[in-house]
Order: sequence, then C-alpha cells, then structure tokens
Amino acid sequence: MSSVSKADRKTALDVASWSFNIVTSVGIIMVNKALMATYGFSFATTLTGLHFATTTLLTVLLRWLGYIQDSHIPLPDLLKFVLFANFSIVGMNVSLMWNSVGFYQIAKLSMIPVSCFLEVVFDKVRYSRDTKLSILLVLLGVAVCTVTDVSVNVKGFLAAVIAVWSTALQQYYVHFLQRKHSLGSFDLLGHTAPVQAASLLLAGPFVDYWLTEKKVYAYNYTRVSTFFIILSCTIAVGTNLSQFICIGRFTAVSFQVLGHMKTILVLILGFLFFGKEGLNLHVILGMVIAVAGMIWYGNASSKPGGKECWTYSAPSDKSQKPDNLFGSTETDEKV
Repeated sequence: MSSVSKADRKTALDVASWSFNIVTSVGIIMVNKALMATYGFSFATTLTGLHFATTTLLTVLLRWLGYIQDSHIPLPDLLKFVLFANFSIVGMNVSLMWNSVGFYQIAKLSMIPVSCFLEVVFDKVRYSRDTKLSILLVLLGVAVCTVTDVSVNVKGFLAAVIAVWSTALQQYYVHFLQRKHSLGSFDLLGHTAPVQAASLLLAGPFVDYWLTEKKVYAYNYTRVSTFFIILSCTIAVGTNLSQFICIGRFTAVSFQVLGHMKTILVLILGFLFFGKEGLNLHVILGMVIAVAGMIWYGNASSKPGGKECWTYSAPSDKSQKPDNLFGSTETDEKV
C-alpha cells in the first residue's frame, strides 16, 4: 500500500473516530438532560454504573466475536485507572453541585493545561508556539460562550481540583495503558468496564443519596423514564468506546481541545430544543473563536515540530494491537 493511500486511510479513520465520539457524546448529554431535568432522575453516579454495565455486555459480545483478544493488565495499573475514572465521575458531579456553573466551566477548561502538563512531565512532549496559541484561543472561545457567573468556595474549589486532576489522569492513562501494554481500544475497555461497573453500582446509590438526599430505588420508574434510561445506556456504550478509540489514536490533549466541539454543539442543540433565551451575539462570538482555535490547533499540531515527543521508548517486543472494527492504530503519528 502506498504512503498516500495509508495517509488517506488514516485521515478517514481519524474523521470517523471523531465523528463517532461527537455524535454519541452530544447524544448522551441531550438524553441525560431530558432524563434528569424533565423526569427527575438525578442519580448520576448510579446511571454511570449502568452505562458501564451495558458497556461490559458489549465487551463480552466483542470477545465472543473475536474483536477482543486475551490480554493482561497488571492489577495495580487497572486499579489506578479505575480509581482515577471513578474519582473523575464523582468529582465532576460534586463540583457541579457545590460550585456556580461559571466556575464549573472554568474547572472543565483547566483540564487542557493539566493534560498538557502531564504530557510534558511524563512523555517529554514539547509544543510549538502556534500549538500553544491555538490551545489558548480554544480556551478563550469556550470561556466566552459558557462562563457566566463565577463564584467559588473552599469545598467547591477542592472538589473541582479533584475532578480536574482525576479526569486528566484518567484520560492520560487511556493513552498510556494502550501503549504500555500494546492494547487496542476494545481490549482496554474489556478490562476496565466490568470493574468500573461493579464499583459504581455498589457505591453509586450511596453517593447519589449523599448528593441528592434521594434514594434511587424509591424513584418512580415510568415507561417513559425507563425508556430514557435504556436509551442513555445504549448511547453510553458508543461514548465509552469512542473515547478509548480517540485517545488511543490521538492523545488526551487533542481529545480535550477538539472535544470542545461537543460543547459548541450541545449549546446549539440546547438553544434549538430547550429555548433560545441564552443565544446572543456574545455566545455566537465565543463559538466562532473556539472553532477557529480548533482548526488552528489541528493544523499547527500536525506540522513538523508542532507537537514532538523528545524521548519515548515504545514496546520493542510487539506493536499495539489494532481494533479490527476501525483499522490499525498509527502509534507514531499522534497529534
């Protein structure tokens, strides 16, 4: 196969991966918004446990079909990942409850510089000036269209710090574990989803009761609300899988930067389906700035020297396993 056709194939797979992640992520946000706001199902941690339980069923099916091969992750690595992931989920929920929406959005934006810091420290990544400026432009644009009231308190600030660092570490670990143990996205998900499902379903009802003072088993499950729960779990399978695919093909920083396209789409769809009172020139300007920054980032980071890893030792015995449904992963062409 020629280098041109390989490049074209990689580009097509990259676009398909991002599109898959954007569609499923935006879809689950809109479904969960309807489920929680309209039908009063406020048990976010338990719902996430159900998401991973459904994802576990998918991994069992994929293993049976041969898309997940026998592999091994040392227990300490698996437990660290699950710890970071679960703290991320609970931390984000607590941060949203204890902070203003404006400070919550600022905390989410800070994940990008934290992810950059992790790559610089652990992977010795160096960013070009254009790459750094494009990241700042994305942060500015998203801040302009999402950050409104900003108030902070001590416990809210601590919750935000835990949420940001645990989320950044979890996303970094997705990329790290795939390369360290030569795993495909399906393989890694097959290891992590069952443990996350079990831990969240056990702890979720207690965490949700602490956050909402409501008991999940006392909720009035109607046909419509049950349908939305099942729909949320179904879409979550794609969201979980696409996150692993995207971070595996790219990096946590690129996933965060370009992932803010989902923020823009959620805002647009929110205006369309839930009212247009928040849509104004200020918000539109922020969207334009953010999209311009994403385009600049994609161009700058893909250029020679845009984002370089100075010292990295790839596993010498075997290469990263490909995900058969999405083709091989180009491990030496991360952006």
